[in-house]
Amino acid sequence: MTISASQVKELRERTGAGMMECKKALAENGGDMDAAIEWLRKQGLAKADKKAGRIAAEGRIALAQEGSRAVLVEINSETDFVAKDANFVAFAEAVAAAALAAGGTDVEALRSAGVATGGTVEEARSALVNKVGENVQVRRIARIDAGDNVAAYVHGGRIGVLVELKGGDAELARGLAMHIAAMNPPYVKAADVPADFVAKEKEIELAKMSDKDRAKPAEILEKIIGGKIAKIVNEVTLYGQPYVLDTNQNVEAVLKAAGAEVVQFTRLAVGEGIEKVVEDYAAEVMKQAGLA
Repeated sequence: MTISASQVKELRERTGAGMMECKKALAENGGDMDAAIEWLRKQGLAKADKKAGRIAAEGRIALAQEGSRAVLVEINSETDFVAKDANFVAFAEAVAAAALAAGGTDVEALRSAGVATGGTVEEARSALVNKVGENVQVRRIARIDAGDNVAAYVHGGRIGVLVELKGGDAELARGLAMHIAAMNPPYVKAADVPADFVAKEKEIELAKMSDKDRAKPAEILEKIIGGKIAKIVNEVTLYGQPYVLDTNQNVEAVLKAAGAEVVQFTRLAVGEGIEKVVEDYAAEVMKQAGLA
């Protein structure tokens, strides 16, 4: 019989098992959902059921690079302890290698990609969940597939950067990747900063000024505000920031001296954008005892 994608999706949501395992379970049991769930449980593949809903905000950034092609993959776990486990680290590296070979940045498509150890990414993920007893998720992929100089840098498995330069050399590209990891600039150049951001900052700076300063002639007031905004824009742009490897000059000056420019960059940090639940057991006990 034909197993529909919606059936596979429902079984995955109910059990947390891998896509291929769910499809096989349904095929083995004639499309019967309850029987398929029982089959997965018997196979030990539904152990992830209760873990699938847990917040996975820890994890690791893994890198794979081959010449001017480079990939970063964020793999999440529930705890930092598991993120440092050798099995987890090996899985992250295998997924990064699979992502580099597969191309693209679609996490869903990556699930069916093969890994060097055999099987698919999803099968390896499911096996790891069973081994470490935590929810493990492949969250996102970033890649650069070509360029004059492509550098990749991962700091402590927690922050990863890809940067592409036009001109310059490998040493400069790596230095900039380290800079981006440390300084986290949201934008490349001043021209990239949204107009609404600038307008909001002007409004804030104007509100912070004294009545005496606000009463100054318009052209003087504009110069004062302009200077403050220029400083803020430098702080949020890669080109405007002091270069971490030589703070006597900014990144723009370093690039100009090397005859180079930044084409693009991507920075990933583990767990950014995920709302992590912090358990305060002492407070919870006190609350239940009517002491808080």
